[in-house]
Amino acid sequence: MQLARLAAEAQERGRPVRAGLIGAGKFGSMFLSQVPHIDGLEVTAIADLDPDLARTACRATGWDEARISATAFLDNGAALSAREDVDVVIEATGHPRAGIAHATHAINAGKHIIMVNVEADVLAGPALAAQARAAGVVYSMAYGDQPALVSEMVDWARATGFHVTAAGKGTKYLPEYHEATPDTVWNHYGLTAEEAARAGMKSQMFNSFLDGTKSAIEMVAIANACGLDVPDHGLSFPPCGVDDLAHVLRPRVCGGQLDRRGMVETVSSLERDGRPVFRDLRWGVYVVLEAPNDYAAACFAQYGLPTDSTGRFAAMYKPFHLIGLELSISVLSAALRGEPTGQSRIMSGTVASVAKRDLKAGEMLDGEGGYTVWGKALPVARAQDALPIGLAHGVAMTRDVAKGQVLSFADVDMADDDVTRLYRQSVSG
Repeated sequence: MQLARLAAEAQERGRPVRAGLIGAGKFGSMFLSQVPHIDGLEVTAIADLDPDLARTACRATGWDEARISATAFLDNGAALSAREDVDVVIEATGHPRAGIAHATHAINAGKHIIMVNVEADVLAGPALAAQARAAGVVYSMAYGDQPALVSEMVDWARATGFHVTAAGKGTKYLPEYHEATPDTVWNHYGLTAEEAARAGMKSQMFNSFLDGTKSAIEMVAIANACGLDVPDHGLSFPPCGVDDLAHVLRPRVCGGQLDRRGMVETVSSLERDGRPVFRDLRWGVYVVLEAPNDYAAACFAQYGLPTDSTGRFAAMYKPFHLIGLELSISVLSAALRGEPTGQSRIMSGTVASVAKRDLKAGEMLDGEGGYTVWGKALPVARAQDALPIGLAHGVAMTRDVAKGQVLSFADVDMADDDVTRLYRQSVSG
């Protein structure tokens, strides 16, 4: 990629890439820890609802006082986007509505936008990306997070002439996890609530990883960026290790578990009885390739790729992802190459809200990772008027909905505001 060289040359010219970070949580802090070690990259401003906590995060990640003093700390993301000393805005709040607003401010201010906020991307990514292209700036997924890493693997596969049969990631999953709440989440991680609190871990956020919502969000983001299909009835989370990816993630007509070619799916690191999967992919990402001809299939075997029994399907994978530690790749790529590291193009899928329990009229929904709903990946055509998980926060139920049912817009009291209109615009194409 030679990004390090390009960044070093920018430093030599006295024009380093200047980034502004919105949200100094875990992802943002991981990025901040790397910045002092990258020639040609500076963070000139950080916006957080609590600027003092952002300063504390900088100290915790190894920043010296001189660097902290040279950085502007704000409590307003829009104000950060307007600064003349910011070239690239990083949106890392995790809040869908805030993320869409911050991305819009950045684009209008002529700044590149790196969308760590996948929750916002699956609501309005294609529309925001189109706005950015019209403004002559880059809208990009965040490298280090699974959607961008998978998008890179899919692009590599297609650029080398392979058919992409499946793409996705691994996670820890059992069907009962869909009912998990912030009160029960730490049992599944082997922690007490007190231990999690001391580590600064937020129960609702971690519950989103457990109850299937985060996997749905990430798989929909990949589908929307890569033009892949979302499974008709949602993710099935088949138990699967790295040696079996090409066997399991091929079409049913070929002996696998996919509805058809070209789909996203998340594999589980646990068998359905709770036993660990052999050589699991819990922390990694994958792509399953199909050879376009017999010669390529023979090469799969000759060079040791794990294949299915036919030899026509093979898997490539990365066993780990480094999240915010890799985010500089996106920042430098946008500023120095004008290229995104993954970008939503179409709304292939959405993440529908499903009732975790019987919900009553008048109850308030608490969104991703909470007590009331979990997110299910669905094709846009099948989801119809389903309420997206990104809008299922702080809104009241207008009628009763039974446990396990997909909520619709008609089930909640929600105003038709800019964000809902942008979502409807995205899904309508």
